[in-house]
Amino acid sequence: MNLSIVNGPNLNLLGTREPGIYGAETFEAYYEKLQEQYPQVHFSYFQSNVEGALIDALQDFGFRTDGILLNAAAYTHTSVGLGDCIKAIDAPVLEIHISNTFAREDFRHTSYITPVAKGLIVGFGLDSYRLGVESFLAGK
Repeated sequence: MNLSIVNGPNLNLLGTREPGIYGAETFEAYYEKLQEQYPQVHFSYFQSNVEGALIDALQDFGFRTDGILLNAAAYTHTSVGLGDCIKAIDAPVLEIHISNTFAREDFRHTSYITPVAKGLIVGFGLDSYRLGVESFLAGK
């Protein structure tokens, strides 16, 4: 199975950014653990703080991977372009969030991703990504 992980703005700062919300582990360290835990999965990873670069990555991965785990971060709540992109690609996209966005500020309760995503996983810390991988492996 080929899965792609696409992370949006400020997720390159995991481990130092608001550890009370996002934890103290870097995504790079977590990504290594994920690869070790699932040797049967070929992972691709992309992170950008730029909306257009995320759309380019989704378009690239969206026709050659079995699934995408997308944490669009703040763009979740603002980007019609990301939602439109997801509708245009073949690969199913699972929306991922480290924190429980529904327990945070009101503006984080709206997502332009959820209506076009295969599903949504929120609030399990970095383990949200593992749960997403498990969902794809189970064929859900």
